[in-house]
Amino acid sequence: MNIFIVTGASKGIGFELMKQLKSKGDKVIGIARTNANEDEDMLTVDLSQTAHLAELIRNVIEENVSSATSFTLINNAGTVEPIGLIGTIDESKLSEALAVNLTAPMILSNAFISALDKFEGDKRIVNISSGAGRSPYEGWGVYCTTKAGLDHFSRVVSLEQKQAEHPVDILSIAPGIIDTGMQETIRASNADDFPLHDRFVDYKRHGHLTSAEETARKLIVILERKDFSSLGPIADIRQISE
Repeated sequence: MNIFIVTGASKGIGFELMKQLKSKGDKVIGIARTNANEDEDMLTVDLSQTAHLAELIRNVIEENVSSATSFTLINNAGTVEPIGLIGTIDESKLSEALAVNLTAPMILSNAFISALDKFEGDKRIVNISSGAGRSPYEGWGVYCTTKAGLDHFSRVVSLEQKQAEHPVDILSIAPGIIDTGMQETIRASNADDFPLHDRFVDYKRHGHLTSAEETARKLIVILERKDFSSLGPIADIRQISE
């Protein structure tokens, strides 16, 4: 059985990934701060509280390894906040964003690789990145930095896994501009804090946002590609043909 672990699974891309993967018969363990639908496969966890994340992953793997033919960790959870020019940012919100966007994925990936060191089936890590990690945007100093860190972390893991006996494939992928709650947060921000505010309002107004449902579908197509291992470590969903 294919086992998927998806963070940020209660809404947006993560919710759609969990729903669509389940419909294909795969087992999906979701991780999210909330579980409004009381999904029995959802673990309610605040990723900004990082102390027990490694233990969480180890337990999930231990519970499923006997029936697994593959494991995939999808680090999807993220926050665009705090939005604001550097020098105006609340330090506590900055620390929380670093934990959710970068520290948590690193801890989860580290524990995933360690726990599955001897596992001979397919092993993959997919990090949901952003174009903001590859180009600077005023007002997104925290978000850009965390996504750039996630990209470079993925490069390092890819390099290290080339030497592994049973390597983990890793892909850090920018999903495009998606019609999710994150975009609502961006549109609700102050133009003084985010000079590109009006551009993102126009994206919504003119129908330039992709749905979470369609984005999840495309990601699953990518996950199923036989050449998945050759796509990374850095990719953009808009540049990968189906």
